[in-house]
Amino acid sequence: MDVYFKPPFRKFVKKQARPFQLVIEDEVDKIIDDPGLGASKKGDLADFRVHKFYYRNQVYLVSYQLRESELDFFTVGTHENFYRELKRYVKEMGGS
Repeated sequence: MDVYFKPPFRKFVKKQARPFQLVIEDEVDKIIDDPGLGASKKGDLADFRVHKFYYRNQVYLVSYQLRESELDFFTVGTHENFYRELKRYVKEMGGS
């Protein structure tokens, strides 16, 4: 399976401290092992799945899409404005 990381995902991870980067890497590995791990979204984001995890008592979300033999990671962040930013990115890119 091919795995791709979209610019918003890479940008967020790059800005984080190394221990948090390692936690994100572990969560990505979990998703790669079991792409059905995240919850399916509805409406505008029907093609996406979102996986939640905790780091230092804060909830973080990872959005991704599974296509045939491809796994695309779009965004990662706290719940605040998460879905708004994801929708904005998808709209800018001309759909999913």
